[in-house]
Amino acid sequence: MSDVNVKAAAEAGGEIKLDGLFAFKEGMGTIYNEKGEAVPVTILRYEPWFVSQIKTQEKDGYAALQVACGPKKAKNATAAEKGHLKGAGFENGARWVRELRQELPAGVTLGAKVSIASLAKGDVVRLTGTSKGHGFTGVQKRWNFAGGPASHGSKFHRIPGSSGNRTWPGRVMPGKKFPGHYGDETITVKSVVVIDVLPEEGVLMVKGPVPGARNSLVRLVK
Repeated sequence: MSDVNVKAAAEAGGEIKLDGLFAFKEGMGTIYNEKGEAVPVTILRYEPWFVSQIKTQEKDGYAALQVACGPKKAKNATAAEKGHLKGAGFENGARWVRELRQELPAGVTLGAKVSIASLAKGDVVRLTGTSKGHGFTGVQKRWNFAGGPASHGSKFHRIPGSSGNRTWPGRVMPGKKFPGHYGDETITVKSVVVIDVLPEEGVLMVKGPVPGARNSLVRLVK
């Protein structure tokens, strides 16, 4: 989306406040509150999101707003993407397209810019992100198994140990903890406090850690 299209879309649809926001994780820091206490915070970067689709109960079976952010390169966009997101001001589709289920704000239109003021200092939100992926790991790292003795020729140090049963039931029971893919999961943290919102800088601060790697997308809903 060019600067001209961004400005035109924002002017045409104006700014709206929603029940939540999407932002990108930057990292952690520390601030001091009015009492002089050190508060650990995660800094989130807010980039402009625009309404790309309005879903209604009559047409779609539920009410929701689809929002889009970040222009794609023309060579990476499909014709369907271009057609779908044209009304929001994106010429070649968007890198991020997400949805917020909520009651539709009055007067919402395609291309309306989502205001960072949707969240304010002191709000309590439910925060969702994707945890860091660790690839294929063993049981000690994945499930915190204690492991075997380190010496005296034990010959079992980091292996999971016996996993079977006797003749009955004669199989490994479902849910047995084994080596496997660790991380890269959707994690939701409840009751997270918004410490501060800086609209001029496009920054939000929330208390405590946030799941995910730097630049990963985070969803915040009141």
